[in-house]
Amino acid sequence: MQHDPSYKLLFSNPAMVEDLLRGFVHEEWLGDVDFSTLEIENGNFVSEHLVKRSDDVVWRVRFRDEWLYVYLAIEFQSTVDPFMALRMMVYVGLLYQHLERGGQLTRHGRLPPVLPLVLYNGQARWTAPLEISELIEAAPSRDLLLYRPQFHYLLLDEARIAESDLSGMKNLAAALFRLEASRGPEDIREVLACLIDWLQEPAQRSVRRAFAVWMRRVLLPARIPGVELEEFEDIQEVQSMLAERVKQWTEEWKQQGLEQGLERGISQGEAQILRRQLARRFGPLPDWVEMQLNQASTDRLELWADRILDADSLDAVFRQS
Repeated sequence: MQHDPSYKLLFSNPAMVEDLLRGFVHEEWLGDVDFSTLEIENGNFVSEHLVKRSDDVVWRVRFRDEWLYVYLAIEFQSTVDPFMALRMMVYVGLLYQHLERGGQLTRHGRLPPVLPLVLYNGQARWTAPLEISELIEAAPSRDLLLYRPQFHYLLLDEARIAESDLSGMKNLAAALFRLEASRGPEDIREVLACLIDWLQEPAQRSVRRAFAVWMRRVLLPARIPGVELEEFEDIQEVQSMLAERVKQWTEEWKQQGLEQGLERGISQGEAQILRRQLARRFGPLPDWVEMQLNQASTDRLELWADRILDADSLDAVFRQS
């Protein structure tokens, strides 16, 4: 998923944020949140020493008799950042510094609670620690444990949420996740029909437009590369356009799927041949070799097949060069 301001635009709408929290944060304290008080916070506090993250959104909402802040970090990267806990601790620290300087403290003169939430839409499973202490080397003395910081963030890993769970929810965030996981134009039309039904009130026009802009800039270009799309101001326009061109795109997507499947089949066949050759030359293959073979491109497999003729070890075959 490419970086684009339209994704941030979606989560700059209180209805999206409310549905995200209600639908995917399963914690009891949400019962004490007054979602009618949601206000977006100016994110310019990431300023003096760090480059501002354009994909982060900060909201505040009344929680019991105080304000609760929600720091929403949107992760588009395809690889998992192992130091996300450190990054989030720094961002939340800067937010707290911003609030303290602006006198935005609780009635007791303390810092308000913050929910640090990472929304990740990559395909690889998120494996990074959720707690900062897991990134810190074990202290040589028990006394030093007292000074090890503690900080935990909440992760929402979209790809790990089952489609069967999402499809049964009347929830804007769930609709977004379904669109991101869509495999064809009919999947998109089904979700759009739900959004059109849910967002009929005039006050919801900004949400409809945000979805339309995001689909125009991010979703559809990824599904149908090279096709020129007109500007959309509303999801109803997107639905109408899909109805006109769905047959053409379905055939294009099927062809792309066939070509990708053929390429994967060729790679798998070459990997199997190389696997047998390696086993005959070096004996049973360790797990790290199996992992390399399963993930390799056709070009990489051909390179290893050439090396096997002269290599005297597995390391020599798989060396990085």
